[in-house]
Amino acid sequence: MRPPLLNPLFAPVTSLAGVGPKQDKLFRYLLERSETPRLVDLLLHLPTSVIDRRTQPKIRDAAPGTIVTLEVTVDRHRPPPPHNSRAPYLVYAGDDTGNVVLTFFRAKPGYVEKLLPVGEKRYVSGTLQMYDGTPQMVHPDRVVDEAAFAKLSGIDPVYPLTEGLALGSLRRAMAQALQRLPRLPEWISPEVIRRCKFSDIAEALNRLHMPVELTDILPNGPFWSRLAFDELLAGQLALALVRAQLRRPAGDRHAGDGSLRKKIIDALPYSLTTSQQQAAAAIAEDLRQPVRMLRLLQGDVGSGKTVVALLAAAAVAEAGKQAALMAPTEILARQHINTIAPLAARAGMQVAILTGREKGKERRELLARLEAGEIDFLVGTHALIQDDVIFKALALAVVDEQHRFGVRERLTLTSKGNAVDVLVLSATPIPRTLVLTYFGDMDVSELREKPAGRQPIDTRALPASRLDEVVDAVGRALKAGKLVYWICPLVEESEAEGAGHLTDATQRFESLQKRFGDKVGLVHGQMKGTEKDRVMAQFAAHDIGLLVATTVVEVGVDVPAATIMVIENAERFGLAQLHQLRGRIGRGAEASICLLLYREPLNEMSTARLKVIRETTDGFRIAEEDLKLRGEGDVLGIRQSGLPGYRIARPEAHGQLITQARDEALRIMKDNPKLKGERGEALRCLLYLFERDEAVPLMGAG
Repeated sequence: MRPPLLNPLFAPVTSLAGVGPKQDKLFRYLLERSETPRLVDLLLHLPTSVIDRRTQPKIRDAAPGTIVTLEVTVDRHRPPPPHNSRAPYLVYAGDDTGNVVLTFFRAKPGYVEKLLPVGEKRYVSGTLQMYDGTPQMVHPDRVVDEAAFAKLSGIDPVYPLTEGLALGSLRRAMAQALQRLPRLPEWISPEVIRRCKFSDIAEALNRLHMPVELTDILPNGPFWSRLAFDELLAGQLALALVRAQLRRPAGDRHAGDGSLRKKIIDALPYSLTTSQQQAAAAIAEDLRQPVRMLRLLQGDVGSGKTVVALLAAAAVAEAGKQAALMAPTEILARQHINTIAPLAARAGMQVAILTGREKGKERRELLARLEAGEIDFLVGTHALIQDDVIFKALALAVVDEQHRFGVRERLTLTSKGNAVDVLVLSATPIPRTLVLTYFGDMDVSELREKPAGRQPIDTRALPASRLDEVVDAVGRALKAGKLVYWICPLVEESEAEGAGHLTDATQRFESLQKRFGDKVGLVHGQMKGTEKDRVMAQFAAHDIGLLVATTVVEVGVDVPAATIMVIENAERFGLAQLHQLRGRIGRGAEASICLLLYREPLNEMSTARLKVIRETTDGFRIAEEDLKLRGEGDVLGIRQSGLPGYRIARPEAHGQLITQARDEALRIMKDNPKLKGERGEALRCLLYLFERDEAVPLMGAG
């Protein structure tokens, strides 16, 4: 139930004058939406820089190569000759100090005549160039009459664009969207507004899209910060609402007598590490409490999170209930089931896997067994949250790599049972500030030790000029029967502009195949799941010895016999990602080596990153260093420098607002948990505006 006040902002952009089907497609692409974007999406697309058009010299004094605004009188037009459409359309204009030529290529008939009528005064703005000794302006950015000029601030915002979308069209759409902005209530408390010196939201949006000063659009300035706080508050409030819902007293609890857990521990070929024992005990304790569990289990690659999750599922199965584990990719889901199935079988637990690949009769039978309560632990991908997946008694939801799922998916999974306990797994150790941002105040267990018998990994960095030596060394390793990963950053040239100097995985595969023949395999993200699995199985079975791959192997691929990894263009990867990739080796009893090939010259950031990764294999230290080096986006394996799930808030500019937003959200939950009254209504507007409204229906529930 969206507050009706917001309806104008949820109108489609196609309701604006001049935005037709073609623009609709471009706006979808620009604003990363699968359906037609709405005005609110447009208004939250903020400018990245500004053009200052306030310099108004005479023609004689205008400096070539600069952006200037000239006041000119139009003298005459010279259209291109009839049969030469390539020739430019020229307009001669001037002031009392000299003349300027305004040049238009491929101008529509009649367009220029209407824009620049002969004998009239116009203001033209754009970059001035000298051409054959005459000042010239090609396609002026702005051409306006006196009345329109009086309304312009002289500062124009510049936005991220997409090919085919002109800056002018975006600005015109933006101006119309601002006109339709309703009077929004204030949802931030007066003391926070005073302390942070925030303007109201309408002023913030107007000053960002129609700047009056050059500094208006800076992310750490007052206007952007106001919107960042709104966004963070919406995020924190949604988490707090979900949290309050999860913390409601739960009925019968979910931990059994320990019999199944004992069987699993006895079936393990090694003993649990101290931190695995502590985590399992903390989870069992949570399962006994009269409130629902919400715990984050973080541990490095290979620290044994899956086994802890299995022990949690076993505790629930002892009480006759079911558990589910949702992973973001099929590779990861299959990895978990491979670890879980043999151990569960020894304990007599029934486990199954459900991904997009299980279809038809097989899927129907599996779902029937699940509903009858014959499956104790179901592992899968997003497929688990489809409507027809019905559990007899779901009591525990384990969510792997949580930041790749939204609140909505988490809620959909937990709604399939009654008072479901939640355990979140993360292979990326997350620094404390980030735990707050993504999970609110969650209990955290950390797996700090490496499992027994793991060998240290020798990591070295080499310039790409030594590629031939590396290929020779790989040849020797293959002869000795070793398994080698070769990682490339991209699949196809087209994936990134200027990717010309990057090695694409397909090219590298072809060049290595020429040298080593059918010992080489290839996996990348655009291959079908079955095909990927087939190649991985060949690698694990030593049918191929050298696997060329993109980052699809980053999570969950487990081939203990692989002991060598070459990472090409290592300077292109974030620290967390390098660490995850490297975690694919050093999993067996043999010593492993990781070679980081980089292109020179290296910038400071890349140099610092390669230094950290060479010095340590401690994921927690790497996460902290990563946060220092580059802000939060990358710590969570998400590329842009922003916060995942946040469009406006930036860690480097708004870090101190995160805790303030959290404190404000907790205060609201204490004073007004049902969001009643005027302030409550305002806060509901905020949640809908920033698409954090998944949490709103929870307030009606219980």
